[in-house]
Amino acid sequence: MNRKEFISTTFLASLAAMLPVHAHDFLAIDEQPKLSDFEKSLTPVGRALEFEDYYVWCNSPTEGPDGKIHVFFSRWPKAKGMGGWINSSEIAHAVADKPEGPYEYVSTVLSPRGPGFWDATTCHNPSIHYVDGKYALFFLGNSNGKMDSKRIGLATADSLYGPWKRPDEPLLLPGKEGDWDDLLTTNPSFIKHNGEYWLYYKSLDTEGYVHPKFEIKGNRKYGLAIAKSLEGPYIKYKGNPVVDFHNMGNNQQCEDAYVWYEDRKFKMLARDMGVFGINKGLYMESKDGKNWSKPQIGYQELSKYITQPSAPKHLNRYGRVERPQLLFQKGEPTYLFTASQGGKYETASAFIFKINQKL
Repeated sequence: MNRKEFISTTFLASLAAMLPVHAHDFLAIDEQPKLSDFEKSLTPVGRALEFEDYYVWCNSPTEGPDGKIHVFFSRWPKAKGMGGWINSSEIAHAVADKPEGPYEYVSTVLSPRGPGFWDATTCHNPSIHYVDGKYALFFLGNSNGKMDSKRIGLATADSLYGPWKRPDEPLLLPGKEGDWDDLLTTNPSFIKHNGEYWLYYKSLDTEGYVHPKFEIKGNRKYGLAIAKSLEGPYIKYKGNPVVDFHNMGNNQQCEDAYVWYEDRKFKMLARDMGVFGINKGLYMESKDGKNWSKPQIGYQELSKYITQPSAPKHLNRYGRVERPQLLFQKGEPTYLFTASQGGKYETASAFIFKINQKL
């Protein structure tokens, strides 16, 4: 080791020693990205839910009592472009005889309700679960077509075909002014654990974080809220945020988290925003759902799995997959559903992976 390398290494070691150590705060120094066993289990199936006049996003699957695969997904008019999700999205239902599809549109289950409602201008981020003998559809809405009014809500139904009972108020509100989550609540991920109802949510710490390579307003973190009943009230965990990468040094963050419990461990998939690269996904584990492991690569950009045509000029997220959601069959995760720009209509659609082995 030469003198320059020695000084640099010593300085970094000293800096790391002075930082507080938490399960969710860590430095990534001179480490090679590690593929998770989850990523190694994936085989690409291909696109589904392609509609000529719509962008499709947020594909959440479940197996129904009829043996069919039901997917609840976001869609908005093609004429709105990719940005239409924030002010024109609705949540629709499609069904197929097998996970790979083809899927047939059934109905639109949640549409923006118009002025005066908390979900007036968009309905997005569906996540479907069967809980306590009924179906719970977590989603986000906003009231002004902008980011700052995003709130998580919960619709319920006795059947996957509805009717759906819509909430008059959001399920989870932002924190008070000055809290890390005082702007919004979004990206719901839900599990029932030991008789409690756990809701993971994304919010933003807006204090002075700007990434030098891509525009980000704020640093995205994840919190946890717990309730004694499905409908709440949900009380925020005092140790929030439970996922926080900002101490890694370059405004690293994540979003689109999906959490499940398997083999006595909590597991999480999320969209990477700077840890390994903005086109990858993250995989993490936890013994208690509150203190999470260092992330590994959960999935990669589509070019690692398939060959696509060149990117159309109007699609600036082309080639990456987002919004991971799992299909469970007989209690086991069998397929990964994601969303990705592209496809035959040059909009966005579902992209599905088969999970080939038990993790």
